[in-house]
Amino acid sequence: MVFLSSLLGILGFGIGILLGLLVGFYYFVYSEPKEVEDPVMKPLYELDKSALQDLLPEIPLWVKNPNYHRVDWMNKFISVLWPYLHKEITYVIRSTAEPIFTEYIGKFQITSIEFDRLNVGTLPPVFNGFKVYETNEKELIMEPSIKWAGNPNIVVVIKILSLPIKVQLEDLQIFLAPRITLKPLVPAFPCFANIVVSLMEKPHVDFGMKILGGDIMSIPGLYHFVQETIKKQVADLYLWPQTLEIPIPDVSTVAVKKPVGILHVNVVHAVKLLRKDIIGSSDPYVKLSLTGDGLPAKKTSIKKKNLNPEWNEKFKLIVKDPNSQFLRLQVFDWDKVGGHDRIGMQLVPLKTLIPLEMKEFKLDLLKDTNVATDFQSKKQRGQLVVELKFVPFKEERGRFSGPLDLLESKEHGSNESGINEVSSSSDCGTNGSTFSGAGLLSVMIQGAEDVEGRCHNNPYALILFRGEKKKTTMIRKTRDPQWNEEFQFMLEEPPLHEKIHIEVISKRTGISFRFKESLGYVEITLADVVHNGRINQKYSLINSKNGVLHAEISWKTI
Repeated sequence: MVFLSSLLGILGFGIGILLGLLVGFYYFVYSEPKEVEDPVMKPLYELDKSALQDLLPEIPLWVKNPNYHRVDWMNKFISVLWPYLHKEITYVIRSTAEPIFTEYIGKFQITSIEFDRLNVGTLPPVFNGFKVYETNEKELIMEPSIKWAGNPNIVVVIKILSLPIKVQLEDLQIFLAPRITLKPLVPAFPCFANIVVSLMEKPHVDFGMKILGGDIMSIPGLYHFVQETIKKQVADLYLWPQTLEIPIPDVSTVAVKKPVGILHVNVVHAVKLLRKDIIGSSDPYVKLSLTGDGLPAKKTSIKKKNLNPEWNEKFKLIVKDPNSQFLRLQVFDWDKVGGHDRIGMQLVPLKTLIPLEMKEFKLDLLKDTNVATDFQSKKQRGQLVVELKFVPFKEERGRFSGPLDLLESKEHGSNESGINEVSSSSDCGTNGSTFSGAGLLSVMIQGAEDVEGRCHNNPYALILFRGEKKKTTMIRKTRDPQWNEEFQFMLEEPPLHEKIHIEVISKRTGISFRFKESLGYVEITLADVVHNGRINQKYSLINSKNGVLHAEISWKTI
């Protein structure tokens, strides 16, 4: 019976397989496939509330808000670079965290803290949208929406009394809405001097944490406590208006320095100048300028046939950084034909000056500023006597309340540099009356928009103020020129009842019947500038259809 039942079971199994294959083959060949129905598509306004709540969180910001731009190219760019970026990110995390770990060694019986595994995962962050703001300031403001659902594997081993405890971070999710500001924009790579970051809303951070293999985030109440603590700590540091400022250590920082004061220079006289002419004497004059400003040098008058000239001529120079700038003084022998021969020169560091104090210097003229041992450099070239006073602007006086570099000026004697400090007289008490109302008017011509000429479009800006003319460079073949050029006027009193005239002019570069053509002008009342200290606006040009001029004007009082 047992054998018979086994035989029948085997036969039944074989017959069942054959029948199943035949029925399946017949159904597959002769049955008609069902038509696939098209999905139901409805506009958003026809969906009910529950469907919208399920759908809207997944819609990217560039769909919800037209001010956000779609940046699929950036996400593709980051995904391609991520295998290389994540190595650098790992290095930054390790170099940042290890010094922090060191601070806890020896506390709470902790003997060591180190990374066992550190990997930020294979999934890069995604930009859900990108918004860019336009302002009148020299800055670029961006607001990206960043989502990162990563798969990092970060394991930290903490040894307490030689007992290793493993802490693992996994399933990290971060949603951020930062505001990134690049300012100020400067004409030197990387074209901005600072990165300012702030968060526009509290970040969402979600992660899992395992200790000794157990998920501690599953403990009731702990997950919510950790979430709120992280949000609060990050918000206290970086939630707008709090910011994180990252300076860019580059030469661009030099280009953004603003004037902080005025250097008053009185070229008094020179003594025993070197004779440069073969026959007769010398015809000396002095050129003076500040290092690092790029402005044309100022000149004294020419004293014919005189090796001990008397000038007593006063000049004003704009100071941007008294701690690093030098006053460059060069004495030349004027020649009617050919180049002028330099008799000698000297540099005076502004950090040796005390604000609001007049100092007299006797400068031993040198062949050049390089240390040389040849006979020519040791020739006696004479002395130049000058009086210097640094007067900071009123709003900057808190920075320069004391000596700029009193210690250094004491340590370096006059015999080494050739600079003899003769006298030092403070006139702080009389300075208020001497320079009362004087100041610096700065005009920054940033650019223009929609300026159009009848014959040509090669615009430049012309500034007229108190009979003085200054102009920007000409930019060819454009209706939207960007100049970003600054001009300064040193005035003895505030221009409360005056206007400044700025005109955009197109100049012919080729053959044309009209050499110059006005593209519009604007007259700006300076009373608002004096009262407010600074204005930064776009002005509609007069006699222009759609032209706009962007100018920034500031007034600083001495």
